Amino acid sequence: MSSQSNTLQSPIPVGHFIEVRDAYRLHCHEVGQASAQRPTLVFLHGSGPGASGYSNFHLNFPFFAEQGFHVLVPDFLGYGLSDKPEDVQYTSTLHVELLHEVLRKKNVTRAVLVGNSMGGAIAFQYGLTYPEQIDKLVVMGPGGVEDPALWAAQMSGLRCMGAFIAGRKTDRESFRELLHHIVASAPTITEEIIDSRLPIWLEQPLAVYATIKVEVLTERLGELKMPVLCLWGQKDNFLPVRHALIVAERVPDVRVVISGRSGHWFMLEEPDYFNREVLDFLG
Repeated sequence: MSSQSNTLQSPIPVGHFIEVRDAYRLHCHEVGQASAQRPTLVFLHGSGPGASGYSNFHLNFPFFAEQGFHVLVPDFLGYGLSDKPEDVQYTSTLHVELLHEVLRKKNVTRAVLVGNSMGGAIAFQYGLTYPEQIDKLVVMGPGGVEDPALWAAQMSGLRCMGAFIAGRKTDRESFRELLHHIVASAPTITEEIIDSRLPIWLEQPLAVYATIKVEVLTERLGELKMPVLCLWGQKDNFLPVRHALIVAERVPDVRVVISGRSGHWFMLEEPDYFNREVLDFLG
């Protein structure tokens, strides 16, 4: 299934499309050009109904573009305006390999990955798979830290999302209720955020969620050689904040920030603070 690329009908602004595996189109926003002197910032969105790079990072990536960084904001296969095939296993390994192809086609030799939730897990896995390409990692409430069997049933946001997807709910109020589980403060969920995600959810095949598999990297976090900044909202209802301590214990070069003001969307709930912390980390 291909996405609608007409700007007038699109729920998010339309960037451009990159063909991968000679089979699929991935949608991407881009500002600036790759340079050997400065790493490219690659923003990796999370999972969840209607997710896209733009809806996750629209309050962040323009700030870094203004600082002179080359910025890429891709939509993973199955999300945003990217193609949404029904005959694919939507694993983190697939997303890592497609991202590697995108960066190669964009001539990116140095990158900083900025990933939220599933995007954080993909950032970790990419950093372990292609360490020579990655200067630093920034993760917000990342997945992949611990076996879900140990914690997933306890998380109210995951339970709500599971019921929402299983029921294939499409009404606006159910969607609003789901998004409220993601954040610490209800006013964060604006009508614009709902408008940017609900139409995309209506296009997503169930295979995106039925076949999702994120690699559990607990025992490999110690292999990450690059500096890592890990941010977590204390009110996260999707990924337990105690995972921040696992990251702190296992990653050799790491800074951890925990905020009592945020839930699962640190970068949208505290965008100015997030942008300043990341800019300082980039040095």
